[in-house]
Amino acid sequence: MQNKRKISKVMKILEKYYKYKERTTLNRMRKKPNAFKILISCLLSLRTRDENTEKVVKKLFFVAKTPKQILKLPIKKLEKLIYSSGYYKNKARTLKHVSKEILKRFKGKVPNSEQELISIKGIGRKTCNIVRGFAFNKLVIPVDVNVHRISNRLGWVKTKNADKTELKLKEILLKKYWRKLNALFILHGKTICQPISPFCSKCPIRKYCKRTEVKKSR
Repeated sequence: MQNKRKISKVMKILEKYYKYKERTTLNRMRKKPNAFKILISCLLSLRTRDENTEKVVKKLFFVAKTPKQILKLPIKKLEKLIYSSGYYKNKARTLKHVSKEILKRFKGKVPNSEQELISIKGIGRKTCNIVRGFAFNKLVIPVDVNVHRISNRLGWVKTKNADKTELKLKEILLKKYWRKLNALFILHGKTICQPISPFCSKCPIRKYCKRTEVKKSR
C-alpha cells in the first residue's frame, strides 16, 4: 500500500502552489451549484482547453441554460454557439440527447445517482463524478487524462485506464483529498506535468515523483 503520509505531503504542496479554489471553471461553479450547468460545462470541456470552455459556456448559457431551452435551439444554431469548443457537431448532438433524456426520464432535473447518470448515453464516469461531486457534494474522485497520467507518473498507481485509476486512488487517497484531486491535477497537468516533456526542473513535487514513463523532461 502506498505511503499515505507521502501522498498527503504532495497534496498539501500542490494546494499551496496553485491556490486552486479560484482557478478552475467548475470550482467557481461550486459556489452556486446548478447541476444542469455543471453537466453541460463538463460535456463541452471534453478534449478542449479550459479557457475555450469558459467562453463557450458563457455564450451558450446566455441563450439557453435549461434542458427545454437547449432542445428548442435549432441544431445549426447550437453548433455555432459551441463551435470553438471543438468536435462541435458531436457535442451538439450529445447536448440535445442529454437534455431530452433529462426532460423525459427525470422531469427536467439532473439525477444525483451514479446509476441514473451513467444510464444517459454520452455521460461517462468522469462526467458523472464531476456532476455528483460539484453539484451534489458527493464524495467522489473524477478521473480525467491529467489525473490518470499524473497518478501513474508519480507511482501512486500502475493502471491502464481511468476507471481502474479511480478504484486504486480510492484505496490509497485519504477521503479529505478526494474532492480536491481533480482540480489540482488538472492545473498541474496543464502547467508543469504535461504529457510530453514535462517541466520536471521546476516541479514543486519532484522529489516525491517516480517519473514513471518520463523519457524526456525540461
